[in-house]
Amino acid sequence: MLTSMARLPLQTLPAFRAVARTLNLRAAADELHLTHSAISQQIKLLEEQIGFTLFDRRGRRVVLNAAGAALLRAVEPALDGLDDGLRAAAATSCTAETRLRITLLSSFAQRWLLPRMARWRERHPQIGLELHTSQHLVDLQREGFHAALRQGLGHWRGLDAVCLTDSPLIVIGSPQAAQRLRAAIASRGAAALADEPLLGSTPMWQRWFEINGVRTRVNPVASFSDAGLMLQATEQNLGLGLAREILAADALREGRLVRLSPVAMRNEEADAYWLAFPSNLADWPPLQALRAWLFDELAISQRELEAAAQPAGTTGAASATSTRLRPARLAR
Repeated sequence: MLTSMARLPLQTLPAFRAVARTLNLRAAADELHLTHSAISQQIKLLEEQIGFTLFDRRGRRVVLNAAGAALLRAVEPALDGLDDGLRAAAATSCTAETRLRITLLSSFAQRWLLPRMARWRERHPQIGLELHTSQHLVDLQREGFHAALRQGLGHWRGLDAVCLTDSPLIVIGSPQAAQRLRAAIASRGAAALADEPLLGSTPMWQRWFEINGVRTRVNPVASFSDAGLMLQATEQNLGLGLAREILAADALREGRLVRLSPVAMRNEEADAYWLAFPSNLADWPPLQALRAWLFDELAISQRELEAAAQPAGTTGAASATSTRLRPARLAR
């Protein structure tokens, strides 16, 4: 019978956890980058030291028994806590140049963040940014990221999230399209856009026309998994786009795109952009610096949007709605 912690070989516990999770010695070996034999020896040593078995052997299979399940319940949270602590320590360790690892959508990276990277470097030359773009949610702690820039409602398990900006969908077109449609928009309103080649989501366009009181069957000529591609296609005059205002901000300011309607539409399920991060990094100075810089840059974008040219025409009674910077609020 186990009478002392001294008899518990702590170095074997990661192997025990991996085998208990996978119920497969080879899979556990792959997870820990060890050999099958090494994993087997680790489990054997653990069972010999504590004096009882943790797994039932059924041919080539292993099955966690009652004793193993009891030990796993105690061991797993402790090891997970150590893993989290090690990641936090690594993240906050002092190096010649701190690096912030951030995961974000490609569209936000290309259309908004990258054009502002020089100003980040000027303001924080000692903090490098390592950007990873993905369309899928990434487990920040397991993948070694410090933060994520995400769209949604701000509720991600195990993370704190600060709302950065709530950006509506607006109708945009190339300068050529705006010139061609100016008179039609002035006389017919939103209906003037119904026969145009449209780019983007069918449901979103359908909803936009409904908001404007236009009954039409929407059939976009192209849809995109990435909003940046859709904006590029719009700039090339391939059709009219329905895009996040913040992503189009630079192109609107530079005249590469023109806003065609004052009507803005919000999608409550996906409008807002958030900075999400593990709670144990909330007070880490580099992350605080990133948060402050993002708010400053978004405020600049807001002023630039307000100074941009007015829409090409009027498409309804609704008034123009620009990007609103919400007060900094925290979601857990």
